[in-house]
Amino acid sequence: MTPKTTRSGLDWRRAQDFLAAERQTFEQRNPRSAALAALAQQHLLFGVPLHWMTDWGTPFALHVDSASGAEVNDADGHTLTDFCLGDTGAMFGHSPAPVAAALAAQATRGYTTMLATADAGMVGRALSERFGLPLWQFAMSATDANRYTVRWIRAATGRRKILVFNGCYHGTIEDVFVDLVHGQPVQRDSLLGQVHDLTEHTVVIEFNDLAALEAALSKGDIACVLAEPVMTNIGMVLPEPGYWEAAQTLIKQHGAMLVADETHTISTGPGGYSQAFGLKPDALVLGKPVGGGVGCAVYGMSAELAELAVKAKQDAPPGHSGIGTTLTGNMLAMAAMRAALTEVITPAAYAHMLPLAERLANGIRGLIAKHGLPWCVTQVGARTEFQFAPTPPRNGAEAEGILDGELEHLIHLGLLNRGVMITPFHNMMLVCPQTSEADVDRLLAALDEVLTQIVNR
Repeated sequence: MTPKTTRSGLDWRRAQDFLAAERQTFEQRNPRSAALAALAQQHLLFGVPLHWMTDWGTPFALHVDSASGAEVNDADGHTLTDFCLGDTGAMFGHSPAPVAAALAAQATRGYTTMLATADAGMVGRALSERFGLPLWQFAMSATDANRYTVRWIRAATGRRKILVFNGCYHGTIEDVFVDLVHGQPVQRDSLLGQVHDLTEHTVVIEFNDLAALEAALSKGDIACVLAEPVMTNIGMVLPEPGYWEAAQTLIKQHGAMLVADETHTISTGPGGYSQAFGLKPDALVLGKPVGGGVGCAVYGMSAELAELAVKAKQDAPPGHSGIGTTLTGNMLAMAAMRAALTEVITPAAYAHMLPLAERLANGIRGLIAKHGLPWCVTQVGARTEFQFAPTPPRNGAEAEGILDGELEHLIHLGLLNRGVMITPFHNMMLVCPQTSEADVDRLLAALDEVLTQIVNR
């Protein structure tokens, strides 16, 4: 594992003084958010609608009044340039106009009927053309889409085990919360309320380790490999050259299937990482951004997998499959996805976003060099991240070894007080179709100010 080098080049005493001052500044700037947070504390568990909203490292929860394009307006009237973008949920901008128009048009025509609409077939066709998989189904979140896909593949193959990569995240599907600790699979300590031993049916290995992949697959009991083409949630981990080509050969050779979770790696291009780099998954999952920020998700299957899945359903006893919910494929979601896929998530959008992300990545590299910090920058299309090590991590263990929550929160709070938001989990930044060069320069200037306050003089 890479040794922790996160605080090399920093004056940690100065950094702590800076953090104390920034916390005070935040409190002074946001009295309305403070009042709203106090009210919410009375009736919301942890004082927020979702407990993750406390992960920003702020003295109390920042409250939003509105969001549009690349900007968020908070309850105290500040306009913040947003590079978090809902942690990819709003990767194509907040409230994109075509999606807003589609939702407004559908709003008086029904929300949910548990029946198909014309939008559904159009969405299926758009997904097939974009991702190269012929048959699709819908879910309310990427978590559900991953869960349903795993269930279909287990039913289709008769195999029970899945394989994931150490440090992965695929929403809150329970099966994936298994880590490698000193080389041994261990159920993640942070998983609340789990009573069944996940290690019985989940195999975990390190990313980029072909020997470990072959050894796991050779036992012949793996139904599928569930993977992001690039690991993103523990800090970005890129596949080494030739890794996926060899990995796909092994997966196919041993009768398993590959599920590509492109929820974050859709940042690569209109067809995600798979289309850009020639991956041919048996199934593909896409959550957050597919509806322009509306809660929905999709999963697609190859013709071979779809045939096996249909047969498994037909051969099963009558009753609930355990797949899908009443709201799955609801009319609002279908309208949103149709608009997003045809008018928002377009090649033109990426033509704007990718050069801006490159400008951001290069700018951060320049700041790292200017301040003499042993950090690196990783980029996947419109997604950029700086990491606290001189070279990018090769796997989840290395990525975890260079995380530093205290330092992250310090930097994030400093940026927030300077009118810029980045994702509270590690140091991820996204650009959207409405992001401008001036927005990127604003982030770089703010980061320069923060680093100036915490590095060794």
